[in-house]
Amino acid sequence: MDPQPNDSGLPCKPEGQETSLVGRRYRLVPGLHVVATPIGNLGDISDRARQTLAGASVIACEDTRVTGLLLRHLGLSVPMLPYHEHNADRMRPQLIERIRAGEVVALVSDAGTPLISDPGFKLVREVRDSGLTVVPVPGASALLTALVSAGLPTDRFLFAGFLPQKDKARQDTLEELRAIPATLVFYESTRRLPDSLATMVAVLGPEREAAVCRELTKLHEEVRRAPLGDLLAHYQAAGAPKGEAVVVIAPPIAGAAQETSAADLDSLLRAALGTQSVRDAAATVATATGLKKRQVYARALELAADPDSTSDGDSAP
Repeated sequence: MDPQPNDSGLPCKPEGQETSLVGRRYRLVPGLHVVATPIGNLGDISDRARQTLAGASVIACEDTRVTGLLLRHLGLSVPMLPYHEHNADRMRPQLIERIRAGEVVALVSDAGTPLISDPGFKLVREVRDSGLTVVPVPGASALLTALVSAGLPTDRFLFAGFLPQKDKARQDTLEELRAIPATLVFYESTRRLPDSLATMVAVLGPEREAAVCRELTKLHEEVRRAPLGDLLAHYQAAGAPKGEAVVVIAPPIAGAAQETSAADLDSLLRAALGTQSVRDAAATVATATGLKKRQVYARALELAADPDSTSDGDSAP
């Protein structure tokens, strides 16, 4: 059973290691302390996080070089052990044994809150299954930072991590999420951003509002909000940006009209043709719009042969 909190609201045990927080004394409990670190601005490290890292027996981290820079900034010298997807199965038993022996193990990621798109949840689960203590030390998170800065609905959201790199798998994932009545949040490599936006336009539609949040909390922080089609056009013209990105997409509009205009069809097909074959692009757009595959395929062939052609009609066949 986890220890009860003391008057500072933090767990304590007599055998823990002493440290302080905002003028109060408390004891770091032997256990796994999941510590959030800055996502860019080093000023975002919390005092509690710094005190926890200072009092830890060892810090489990994705990359000792990255965490080493943070520790040097904080003026700390604490032993580190690598813990990442390639060695997690081997390292988990070692870390659990150290906790069982009475050590304070801090878990950090390269940036932000651990367990978000990393293997840390397996360690937390096994520590708890072993009857040992897990202590969260909250702080910075790219997910929440993007969500609160995008200007899109926040009352209900779904975090879907990184989209698959392969076009078909990315399309299938977005198809599964397309009708969910919640804001969607994705992490994305800026190198893949134009391709991912093209698939988003093809599956979700060019009018769905979205935001690309880039370099959050850093010097060149940028939040660009616009319909998906406009975002795609911008990054196709400007090229892939530098840094790291979070893509936030508004929920589908309830009761939105299902009719697809000829102009919308062409826009969807052009976006899909940017990353897919004619056949795959037609299938993607047909599924997204509900139009007949044969008719969509015929228009895709026309656009592939003459990308500058435009439709004369007001609505799709």
